[in-house]
Amino acid sequence: MSFLNFHELKNFLVLAELLHFGKASQACNLSPSALTRSIKRTEESVGQALFLRDNRTVSLTPAGEQFRSYASSAIRDWETMRENLADNDKVSGLVSIYASVTAVYSLLPDLLESYRACYPDVHLELRTGSAEASIEQVINSEIDVSVAALPDRQHPRLEFMPLIETNLVFVAPKNSDHLHKKKSQLDFSKAPLVLPRSGLSRRRLDLWFKQNNIEPSITTEVSGNEGILAMVRMGCGVGIVPELVLERSPFREDVRKVEGGPQLAPYVVGLCTTHKNLHRPSISSLWELAQNNTLSHP
Repeated sequence: MSFLNFHELKNFLVLAELLHFGKASQACNLSPSALTRSIKRTEESVGQALFLRDNRTVSLTPAGEQFRSYASSAIRDWETMRENLADNDKVSGLVSIYASVTAVYSLLPDLLESYRACYPDVHLELRTGSAEASIEQVINSEIDVSVAALPDRQHPRLEFMPLIETNLVFVAPKNSDHLHKKKSQLDFSKAPLVLPRSGLSRRRLDLWFKQNNIEPSITTEVSGNEGILAMVRMGCGVGIVPELVLERSPFREDVRKVEGGPQLAPYVVGLCTTHKNLHRPSISSLWELAQNNTLSHP
């Protein structure tokens, strides 16, 4: 069995996330052939195939899924040990942050700029995408911090730092004739709906449907709020998104709010990490900075 180094663990994790050798090789600053050799060495060390690949697709094998959890935990533990052994007056290490595109634009710029100015020796790794599964990734140690909506039931291993509250709003194509009357109530049994495939707003809306004995007409299910707005703009139906996403969307002029929907509880959006991570100086420093910024900008 050959020795696994942390560079190859990181290469594996990048490919496990992107599932594309070309994109992963660019992210790792390697040639595709060098990345292929790195993955092959890792698979030889593990003694199992970690990826299924053909000419078009790349996917994780069951062994790859298990190894992904191991690799994430190993890298997090390594970074924690390095921070604990480092000079107490110097905050360093790696912090991975996962956020939606909207959060990157609206919630993170000032915080990360301040953090970089205060702690220049910390390497920040920012990943963007749908925040629906990011809390699970934090729990599994695949990422350090996520920007996500506070769940209805908080996990005992998680710590949450509220940053902003935003309403959930219903939106329709701007020129939708069947919803053009401002005072008309939205008929959820007839209106075509574009809904998130999963997540907090979907669970709240499904509960409301059940309580009101409504069989909704769901035409499209989408992963990510930005994707919902894109589908609504195309005329696929009425969607539901956080108001913050609508305000920051390039499609905000092509859709409009729809009155007459249920008054669902608003999103409380903030930083999420584990209690264990808060023992790391790099994470606790980010947390303290976010808390100070929140207190100074109520």
